[in-house]
Amino acid sequence: MRWRTERRSTNIEDRRSSGIPMGRSSGIPGGKATGIGGLGLLLVIVLAVAMGVDPGQIIGGTEYTSDSYGYQSQLTSAQQDELADNVALVLGDTETTWATIFEDQLGKTYRDPKLVLYTGYVDSACGQASAAVGPFYCPADEKVYLDLDFFYALQQEYHAPGDFAQAYVISHEIGHHVQNLLGTIEYVDRKTRYLSEADANELSVALELQADCYAGVWAKQAMYDDLILESGDLEEAMNAASAVGDDTLQMQYQGYVVPDSFTHGSSAQRVSWFKRGMDAGLVSDCNCPGLPAIG
Repeated sequence: MRWRTERRSTNIEDRRSSGIPMGRSSGIPGGKATGIGGLGLLLVIVLAVAMGVDPGQIIGGTEYTSDSYGYQSQLTSAQQDELADNVALVLGDTETTWATIFEDQLGKTYRDPKLVLYTGYVDSACGQASAAVGPFYCPADEKVYLDLDFFYALQQEYHAPGDFAQAYVISHEIGHHVQNLLGTIEYVDRKTRYLSEADANELSVALELQADCYAGVWAKQAMYDDLILESGDLEEAMNAASAVGDDTLQMQYQGYVVPDSFTHGSSAQRVSWFKRGMDAGLVSDCNCPGLPAIG
């Protein structure tokens, strides 16, 4: 993956050295957070173990401090800086590309989100979270939250390395921002309050698959301007999409699959919807059953 202009976003908040202790979770005051696939219990446990964190602390909602949490990054400072630079490049391109898509395809004005880099734990308008939940988007403050160690886990635990795999992760979260701007997240949040758990999970899957599709739309449109894909890049994105499928994670870490519990979609679905977005690069091709039609 290469860039023609290497424009870096300035909409990044770097909280990696803030050292603010994480207190007891206060719930989700600003709406439900959405993520790459790490909000399920399985990935919370897996990433917690991989990063040396006691999963019982996260699941039990115990109180954390910078001492008791025991988090230690798997990356050197140089590695973190290199990854952060790639994040700035990808985010910068999403800003330019989605502004064009909104104007040309939707007749609307795109509003840039912020991206927060943090280490270990973070406060957001959607509540407090540890790195073990993976990247997530908070609609209440229009910010993407990312601990760079997720990319370490993506490579080491899920065998999905590469800069375009990382770009897929970021562009998926930006896909949730697009959904927020278009009212889709509000629609889902309102509707799921009256649904059974199985039906709510089905709607959650639709939301995640559409975000995958939007990631593909971004990639397709970006190639007309700044993004240059190289040999193997698409395979990196497909591997990443497949690695965070609900069925893959469940089979890997519990040995069996429970489709009714899916909240993000199967590996095949995630790959298929990303490819769907890339085929034509049109927002209208990302309309999912159960979600409002866009475009």
